[in-house]
Amino acid sequence: GVQTCALPISKRAFDILCSSILLTLASPVMLLTILAIKLDSPGPIIYRQERVGLGGRIFMCLKFRSMYIDAERDGVARWASKDDPRITRIGAFMRKTRIDELPQLLSVLAGEMSLVGPRPGRPSFVDELKLTIPFYEVRHSVKPGVTGWAQVRHHYGGSLEDARRKHQFDLYYVKNNSLFLDILVLIETVS
Repeated sequence: GVQTCALPISKRAFDILCSSILLTLASPVMLLTILAIKLDSPGPIIYRQERVGLGGRIFMCLKFRSMYIDAERDGVARWASKDDPRITRIGAFMRKTRIDELPQLLSVLAGEMSLVGPRPGRPSFVDELKLTIPFYEVRHSVKPGVTGWAQVRHHYGGSLEDARRKHQFDLYYVKNNSLFLDILVLIETVS
């Protein structure tokens, strides 16, 4: 299995404090989002999807649902694309503003994610990428993040080449993991 880094208490305390504050501040936006999703299309408000976390363990990643309920009815995982036809009207806005990510703050509170870390991948993509990208599993030695060094350093993309490039940033993050780097990523995420 993947070796995991010892979790510094300061990072966990930082995650709990910041996610609690962010959930409190974001609660009006989250309530409006719940209403907008309900009015926009039928289906659940929260979308749960298997993702690979710390040590390669599977956890359920929570997001506000931004796609139609039968977007992957054939069971085949697909990379999200820029003008993805599976995305609802409100979903396009949520993705552009990253509002769809807000429920992941609950996963941070639960300890399954951190505010900052490599983005958690879907198991089928992880299985594919670890066969083609050397040291891909190193990213699972830290908790996955709501945001990350790769997200602030590389544009949104859904290709193997994008995954390779983002992996370089993820490796840098794992090697240089610190509270200072986390704060830098959070500042760059909101600016």
